[in-house]
Amino acid sequence: MSRPYTLHLPALLSAFILGGVLTGCGADDTGLTLTDMGTPPPDLTPGVPQIKHVVLIVQENHTFDSYYGRYCTAPAGSNPTCTTGPACCERAPDAEPSGALPITLDDAANGRNDPDHTQACELAEDNGGKMDRYVLGVPGCSHDYNWGIAPDSVVKTYLDYAAQYALADRYFQPIAGQSSSNDMYFATARFVFKDNDLIPNAIGHGCWYQFRTTTRLTGRKTIADLLLQAGKSFGVYAEGYQAMKDALLCPTSFPSDCTSSIKVPGAPNTCVYDPSDYGWQYFAQFADNPLYIKDLTTFTKDLSTGALPTFSYVKGVSYHTEHPNFGNTITLGASFVKKITDAIMNTPYAEDTLVLVTWDEGGGFFDHISIPGISPIDNQPYGTRVPLLALGKFAKKNYVSHVQMEHSSVVKFLEYYFLGQQTGQLEARDTVVNNIGSMLDPTQTGIVVPEN
Repeated sequence: MSRPYTLHLPALLSAFILGGVLTGCGADDTGLTLTDMGTPPPDLTPGVPQIKHVVLIVQENHTFDSYYGRYCTAPAGSNPTCTTGPACCERAPDAEPSGALPITLDDAANGRNDPDHTQACELAEDNGGKMDRYVLGVPGCSHDYNWGIAPDSVVKTYLDYAAQYALADRYFQPIAGQSSSNDMYFATARFVFKDNDLIPNAIGHGCWYQFRTTTRLTGRKTIADLLLQAGKSFGVYAEGYQAMKDALLCPTSFPSDCTSSIKVPGAPNTCVYDPSDYGWQYFAQFADNPLYIKDLTTFTKDLSTGALPTFSYVKGVSYHTEHPNFGNTITLGASFVKKITDAIMNTPYAEDTLVLVTWDEGGGFFDHISIPGISPIDNQPYGTRVPLLALGKFAKKNYVSHVQMEHSSVVKFLEYYFLGQQTGQLEARDTVVNNIGSMLDPTQTGIVVPEN
């Protein structure tokens, strides 16, 4: 249910909508800590859930090593068991198994090339978990630009989040291959199709996929269905959705900060909304349903009026997701995530909202940690590691989780926390994957979320 917040935030909301950078909440100026006072966290009733809202922000196509390969300082292969700070996660190796050195994955390099990240290429490059054919060995797939590490200055926002909150270093894309197949696991924790093989019958498909058959899945439940049946709420906030709705076929004007190298009026490009990036657009009960599928600008309105759903799925258009190629920059993507996060942290929602940030898949980039293999539930092969961040008061601080997780772990957490601690309700990977409890502070969450 929504809550009637009274906020005085016109400048904050305007800054968000116009693309301004919002600042985080200031620190307590008393100089006292809980340790100094010798008391447990105040106003926490044991057994009473304190998280009321979860916001999931999904970026695209980078591995853990791509961003955290030089933040982490433990030697590659050392498998540290400690959990505090960068000394407790593995540094990317100096060279990929073929002997190649990483390229500098700065904004220019990110905007130049898009590694092949089809399932066929990724499995060939993973080579049964050896992770040794990303640069050499697979014609048409291997390439030197598949192995890159972003400079600290480019990913500073994400490094700062890791130092302040919780980072998972064993979080994997649930299926080898492209974005849409992986996005389905956020919605339904199961295999639906491979790569980007299916296109949703939803607004925007005519702009992006004029000659592709579209589909609308019926008779299938998602985590959103379960939440709604339990009296909870759900919303997708999609950047560019309203502009696509208003267009005859494709938008003909684009945001001023979009640096896409493909910007042709009336043609799809990284400046406009793509329905295949949103798993719920594939399901008949949610496709273009205005109760649940909304433009991103509605997010700030819902923050200001106390209407934030129990579970929110937030995503930008391609140039805000860091997707490689087309002139897309990492900097713009990180700035987008910071604006969303700051918008939450500057409202009363900071007190009861958990923010999760992850990447839908590794994008064909090299990562040195072996993939887990095949899921026993749907017999589909896992893909590479991607980062997962837990942000806000409920996240452990400067923490590194080594628990193996994937997108279905988010589903399992939502079931546990909001649906009577009963997991596996979708009867898919939510029955076997680990939960995200290792990243959460039990003194803040009210109920202890398990690691498994």
